[in-house]
Amino acid sequence: SLLEDLTGSFTKRTAVNFNHTHAVISSNETNIMEIKNWLSKFYPNLRILSIGSSLEIYKETGSASAVTDMFNIVRKSGTHAVGHTRMATESLVTTLGAHPFSTAEDQCLVHNGSLSNHNTLRRHLSNLGVHCETENDSEVAAAYLSQKLKSGADLGTALEHALLELDGFYTFLVGTNDGIGLLRDPIACKPAVVAENEHYVAIGSEYRAFVGLPNIKDATIWEPEPATVYFWEH
Repeated sequence: SLLEDLTGSFTKRTAVNFNHTHAVISSNETNIMEIKNWLSKFYPNLRILSIGSSLEIYKETGSASAVTDMFNIVRKSGTHAVGHTRMATESLVTTLGAHPFSTAEDQCLVHNGSLSNHNTLRRHLSNLGVHCETENDSEVAAAYLSQKLKSGADLGTALEHALLELDGFYTFLVGTNDGIGLLRDPIACKPAVVAENEHYVAIGSEYRAFVGLPNIKDATIWEPEPATVYFWEH
């Protein structure tokens, strides 16, 4: 089994927690890249959705409620969460093509919109040694931002560069271990709305997404400006 093979190769400090079609592998930091390479060699049909110390990604095909129930998301806890229901336009409806996309440790992105220059960006990233697994334009956006962060930019600066180099229409919601960043394209083609009170910040694509939230009547609700970077830290 996967657990037996892992513990046999990487000592008992490696653990596997299975959740429906997904598995969370926990180990000490020095083993992470070795485990990634080992999985690619001995379990080539497995796909790594995320790596990090504070981020877990669960995604599947199906309705939002079905996927939420599938992975028992209501039992999860944390400081912030990012979720997305995708309308496929650029690639096939598959688990790997679903959002969020994670292209670096403790980073993820969801995207509403479509990029017109994603193939050019994909080639540029490939020349830098960055490989995208899918044909999805959103994964290219995630990889672009990850490359900017790797080069030393903070998230705000990376998103500002995106305004200059990403063509198309988009609302990006980016999760890191520090918090959540939000960006709309210069013409704000895709909707976004924010609700804030003293207990939480909620971000959605329409007002009715907030109906069931606690204390929503006490929240300030507003629409983000186009071409403006917003970031909330926990």
